[in-house]
Amino acid sequence: THPLLRSHVITALTFSRHFQAALPADPMPQNSCRQVEGACYSYVQPLRFSSPVLLAYSQALVEDLGLSGADCRSPAFLAAVSGQDAPGAAPYAMCYGGHQFGQWAGQLGDGRAINLGEVVAASGREQQVQLKGAGPTPYSRRADGFAVLRSSVREFLCSEAMHHLGVPTTRALSLVLSGEQVERDMFYSGNPQLEPGAIVARVAPSFIRFGNFEIFAARGDMATLESLTAYVLRNDYPDIYKIYLQDKPAALLRFFEEVCARTCEMIVHWMRIGFVHGVMNTDNMSILGLTIDYGPYGWLDNFDPTWTPNTTDAQQGRYRFENQAAVAQWNVLQLANALYPMIQSASALENTVRQFKTNYEKQWHAMMAKKLGLALPENAAFVPQEMLANLEPLLRDADMDMTLFYRALAECDCAAFDCSDDVSDEGAAKACADFLQPLSYHTSLTPELIARWQAWLRSYQSLRQTSALSNDEQRALMNATNPAFIPRNFLVQEAIDAAHVGDYSGIEKLQHAILTPYEPHPEFTQKRPDWALNKAGCSMLSCSS
Repeated sequence: THPLLRSHVITALTFSRHFQAALPADPMPQNSCRQVEGACYSYVQPLRFSSPVLLAYSQALVEDLGLSGADCRSPAFLAAVSGQDAPGAAPYAMCYGGHQFGQWAGQLGDGRAINLGEVVAASGREQQVQLKGAGPTPYSRRADGFAVLRSSVREFLCSEAMHHLGVPTTRALSLVLSGEQVERDMFYSGNPQLEPGAIVARVAPSFIRFGNFEIFAARGDMATLESLTAYVLRNDYPDIYKIYLQDKPAALLRFFEEVCARTCEMIVHWMRIGFVHGVMNTDNMSILGLTIDYGPYGWLDNFDPTWTPNTTDAQQGRYRFENQAAVAQWNVLQLANALYPMIQSASALENTVRQFKTNYEKQWHAMMAKKLGLALPENAAFVPQEMLANLEPLLRDADMDMTLFYRALAECDCAAFDCSDDVSDEGAAKACADFLQPLSYHTSLTPELIARWQAWLRSYQSLRQTSALSNDEQRALMNATNPAFIPRNFLVQEAIDAAHVGDYSGIEKLQHAILTPYEPHPEFTQKRPDWALNKAGCSMLSCSS
C-alpha cells in the first residue's frame, strides 16, 4: 500500500490540491450561476445531507487505491464520498464550454460534479476523485446539481463494467443514497416526480475535456489556455511536456495526435461491444481518451446501427451507433480549433484530423478480424473488407442479438450449413435456421435471408480453414474479444426498479457479473424480453437525471 494511504486508514481518503495550485481560480466565493471569466475552476462546497447511506462500492477500484473493505465501511469513507468531510480537499467545479449536438453552447462547466482533489493510487499515480450529484455549482445554470438514484446506478455499474470489458473509461468508486428527494421530469413531459437522490464518486487520472480548451480559445483568453495546456502536459503527457519546454508548437501537435489516437481507440472499443454513448458533445470528450459522462447511454440488443438511446437525439440521430466514429472526428476538429492559436499551423492540424478516419477504419478492420476469430491485428488484412461489409446488413436484416451472435459463432460448426454429399439443401438450410433463430428477435427468418446467411457463413468457414490460427486459437480469440455479458439496459433497469423499493440485491448481483464479462453468466445471458422493448430506461433515455 502506498504510504500516503496506509497512514490514513481512519480517514480512508486524503486529498491533495495540485489542480488548484497550478491553475487560476474564480475569485468570487459565491455559489451562484454566472459566467466565470479567466478561471479554470470555482471553489464550491458539496451540500450537507442529513442521512447519506453507502449502497455499494467497487472492490476492484478500492484495491487500486490501496484501501480495504474495512476502510470503505468506515464512517470516514462515507463522509468523504458523500461530500460531508474529505480531509485535505478544497472542493471545486471546473469551467469549460462545448459543442452540443453540433452547436457551440458557450460556457457549460461542472453543473453537478464537484471535484475533491487528487489521491495517490497504490500504483503511485494520482487519481482525481469527483462527486456527481452533491449539489449546485456556479455552472449549474437552471439545474439543481443533484442526481437521482436511477441515473447514478446506471453510471456506477456501467463505468466499472466498461473497465472490466477493457474499454478506456472513468471509474466509479461508490454509490451513495443521499437521503434527499429530487424532483425530475424524466422525459420533459410536464410530469415531474420526486425520486431518491444519489451521489456517485467518480475516479480518473483527469476529468479534463475538449471543452476545457474550447472555452478559453473561444474567449480569446490565451493566458488561461496556455496555463491549462501546460498543466495537462505536465501531469498527463510528461514525455510531450519535455518537448513543450523546448518547442511548444511541435509538442502541441504531438499532443493533438496522441489525443486523436486515444479517442480513435476508445471508439473502436465502443463498436466492439455495441456501446452507444448517446451524448457525444465535446464537453463529454476526455482529453485522455476515456469514456466519460454516462448519461443516456445504451447497449445494442438487436443489431441496429441507426439506434441512439437518447430521446433528445431521436430525430437527428447524430449520436447513433454507426455515426460515433464520424462524430469523434468532428469533435477532434473542434479541439484542433481550440489548439490552433498556440500552434499557428492549420495544415498540420488538418492532416491529423483527416488521418483520423483512415486510422479508425484500419483499427476497426483489425478489431472485426478478432471478433470473427480470423486474425490478430498484425494480420488483419487477411480478412477481406467485403466479408465485413456484408456481415452488417445480415445482422441488421435478421434482427440479430449482437452479443449472443458473436459468442455463438465461436462455438459453431459452420460446415453444417453448407450442402454436401451428406447434407441436403433442405438439411443445410434447416441447420442454419436452427443456429440463427434463437439469436434473432424476428419470430421467423425467411428462406431468402437464410440463403444469404448460408452464403456468408460458407465464405467465413473457408477463411477460417485457411487461417494461420488453429480452431482452438480462433475460439479463444473470439471469446476474449466478444463479451458473454454486458450490463444490458433492461438488466440495469430491473436493478433500479428493485432499488427504488429498497432492494439492492440486483445491484450487487450485477456488480459481481461485471467483474468477469468474458465468462458465461447464464443468469444474465438472454435476449431482451418483449416487455423491455419500449420501457423507459430500457430502450430510450433523456438527458434529464
